[in-house]
Amino acid sequence: MSFAEATDAPIYAGLVEEQGDVPAEVRRVAEETLLEVESALDFSAVRAPAAAAR
Repeated sequence: MSFAEATDAPIYAGLVEEQGDVPAEVRRVAEETLLEVESALDFSAVRAPAAAAR
């Protein structure tokens, strides 16, 4: 259920019908980007040997 379906906001619901649920799409892309960045900047393998050397 989208935000437009859960509220009584006919203007917003009309915009969602015309343009799509932009906030939901932005949220989805942001979550995907965050996962991609986390995997690209995963320094755990670099830190693990340094911590074991102590």
